[in-house]
Amino acid sequence: MPRARSTRTKDRIRAASLELFRERGVQQTSMRDIADRVGITKPALYYHFASREDLLRSLVRPMLDDYEAAVAADEAAGGAVDPRVLLARYFDVSMRHREVNRVVFRDAATLAELDLGGRVLDWRRRITAMLAGPGAELAELARVTLVLGGLGDCVVLLGDRPAAELRAAALAAAYTALGLPPGPPPAPEQPV
Repeated sequence: MPRARSTRTKDRIRAASLELFRERGVQQTSMRDIADRVGITKPALYYHFASREDLLRSLVRPMLDDYEAAVAADEAAGGAVDPRVLLARYFDVSMRHREVNRVVFRDAATLAELDLGGRVLDWRRRITAMLAGPGAELAELARVTLVLGGLGDCVVLLGDRPAAELRAAALAAAYTALGLPPGPPPAPEQPV
């Protein structure tokens, strides 16, 4: 039974830290602040997470794993992925992790602290290559880059809007910008 209690405590710590990071920023939130919010002692917090960076990594890891899995699955399809599906998947992963995205991109130091910048750029390059195709002209690469950045910005800046409405609006704009046929986006593979 102690394992279940430990897991629940870790989940409470993660939830409280995400809330505090969103309210104050990562750099302005101390481990003491988190312990106080959860209602545990600071040593108890350190029992579960060795540092603020360790705690932050535990929040970011599921998002990183989801992005990597989505990009790898699309690459494994060898160019057979419908661009509408690829864009929808990218948006859906971003939206599923919208609170973590907001925290990470609100505080640029967090990107550096976790060395996320390189990973994000790598995924964006890989997705751009799939959407633009081999030997794409600069104009097409720029259009795809703007669309991917715009989808990410929609999640961060408009993520408090109803998810289904935001998804439909953001993907419709992305499809239009890329000259893809209009129409409803594919259904999400997982809830957003």
